[in-house]
Amino acid sequence: MGLSSTPPSLPLPGPRPVPHPVPHPVPTPDTSTLAGSAPDVVPESAPNRPSAPTPSPPTPPPLSSSLSLPLSLIASGAALRAAALEAVVFTGHLLLYPTGVREERPAAGPAAGACGQRPPVLLLHGFNDNRSIFVLLRRALGADGLRRVETYNYSPFTRDLRATARHLARRVEDLCERSGQERVDLVGHSLGGLVARYYVQRLGGDARVRTLVTLGTPHAGTRVAPFMDAHPLVRQMRPDSDVMVELAAPSPGCRTRCVAFWSEFDAIMAPTGTARIEHPDLDAENVLVTGIGHLALAVHPAVIAAVRRALDDLTTAHARAHTRADDRAGDRTGDRAADRAADSGPEGRGLAV
Repeated sequence: MGLSSTPPSLPLPGPRPVPHPVPHPVPTPDTSTLAGSAPDVVPESAPNRPSAPTPSPPTPPPLSSSLSLPLSLIASGAALRAAALEAVVFTGHLLLYPTGVREERPAAGPAAGACGQRPPVLLLHGFNDNRSIFVLLRRALGADGLRRVETYNYSPFTRDLRATARHLARRVEDLCERSGQERVDLVGHSLGGLVARYYVQRLGGDARVRTLVTLGTPHAGTRVAPFMDAHPLVRQMRPDSDVMVELAAPSPGCRTRCVAFWSEFDAIMAPTGTARIEHPDLDAENVLVTGIGHLALAVHPAVIAAVRRALDDLTTAHARAHTRADDRAGDRTGDRAADRAADSGPEGRGLAV
């Protein structure tokens, strides 16, 4: 048997398979960490940890509620400002008080340029006060030179308002004679306004007084300072006094126009609304002044300007016509009480200072 010379064929080795790399898990940052800090790496063999809940930011309050203030806080702030102004006025008045102790000497004849222009003005101070309270008001009223302005110092020892009103009547007659005018205007602060009103209503003063302006006057009486009831003049300013009964009595045909300025921060008026004139027979207009106290009513520039307008014939007539046109609605009646109620309402016109 012969041997074959051809070697047996062997299988050739093929290409080796390339092993694929086993992928490693990519570490994921923990979302619970603060920004800028290194994130935690979860180990490959460790289970996934739940992330901590992210706290939600507090919800801001609505803009309207953050900007609004309680009414009591606003009112207390206005009261503090009024009290601060009252303290400043009181301090200044103490310095000027000695200058008004003596009675002024009235001019002998008509003032130059004043005769035939506007009625003269007589200023009446309040309880235990004097003419020095009217330094600014007097200067403003006489600035144009068209009216004579005088002050009346009644005695600080007076014990009867009615007696002071009779003295006022004689002073008014003297002023009319010296000025050559038939009628005058009266401006009274506090008790001075009450004296002037008694003269107008009870002593026939409406024949001489064209306009009566009162500043913080207790027209319906005041209950402030009950410990001062020992003073007879204070007792006459109480709501149940004989003087208040007389002023509340009918006064038909009164020819004097009245303008009463009052403030909700007037500490001498208790209650504050007592400084309004509420009488069906009087042609009265009430003006609410906001933001000032009792003494400031006689010296504040806004009040002084309003008093001057009230004493100006043309300006007053124009303003009253516009007030009626703006405030009244519907048919008008000729009744004076209805006109007054429509003009000024329960509180009157407003004057912000």
